[in-house]
Amino acid sequence: MEMASVTIRGCALCTVTLLNFAFVFLSGADFIRFISFRAIYHNITGETTLCQDSIPWSEALRDRSVLKSLVMDAALLALFTVQHSLLAWLPVKQACQSILGSLNRTAYCFTTALALQILMHYWQPVTGAPCLWSVRHAPWSVWFPLLCFAVHFFCWAIICTILMMFDYPELLGIKQVYYQCLGMGDPLSYKSSQAQRFLSHFRHPVCLELGVVLWLLPALSLDRLLLALTMSVYLALAHSLDKQDLAFLCDQLNSKFQLLTEPHRAKAPTASLDSKHKEK
Repeated sequence: MEMASVTIRGCALCTVTLLNFAFVFLSGADFIRFISFRAIYHNITGETTLCQDSIPWSEALRDRSVLKSLVMDAALLALFTVQHSLLAWLPVKQACQSILGSLNRTAYCFTTALALQILMHYWQPVTGAPCLWSVRHAPWSVWFPLLCFAVHFFCWAIICTILMMFDYPELLGIKQVYYQCLGMGDPLSYKSSQAQRFLSHFRHPVCLELGVVLWLLPALSLDRLLLALTMSVYLALAHSLDKQDLAFLCDQLNSKFQLLTEPHRAKAPTASLDSKHKEK
């Protein structure tokens, strides 16, 4: 009877985690469309309806519809940043861990994806103000949007590759549930102390690529400026790498290159992300 209840609980945990994975994956795809390709689509022919360059800034900034849209967008960004920061705050994180257990990371990813869905669904484009810049003259009115599309596609490919290499199952909470079902505890406990320290300072290793995606556009509207500026500042403040983290990262990269160039001679890294031996 007890074994059956354990099996049922494990199946329920796995089901919740896999459903959450599907929701987060779809939300990530929506986010790519929202933040990148939708903005480029408006410019792909060299024309844009995102802005009204004929309206002077003095008049646009007094327009109640423009101000209302900016306030709404700022509130949506505040919702996302508060959710993302509050649940990562150590006291709240420890409280959630004590209540949710192995589902703590799953809940964090779910609420993050939900906040993104709310942000994308209720986002208000500012179309009654001039663009800060807009590429409209031939031949760049055609070629520059295509160049932006190629760069954005390349950046998103890099981001997805990095996330896959950066223990993606642990990042989404799948590994926590899997380890819990096998009675192995927290997967972070199997990582070296250097890796745990690095992850605490640099949980999302996509700052540079996401920064390019946020700012490289054929036309920059006022609402996009608010989005890019807020997320850029948040990314800059959210990470606190130091010399020890950089030394660890360089050691990991060197060991990976060694494995690629001399696989028969390369030694296993002493402080890998999945090391089972901690530093004393």
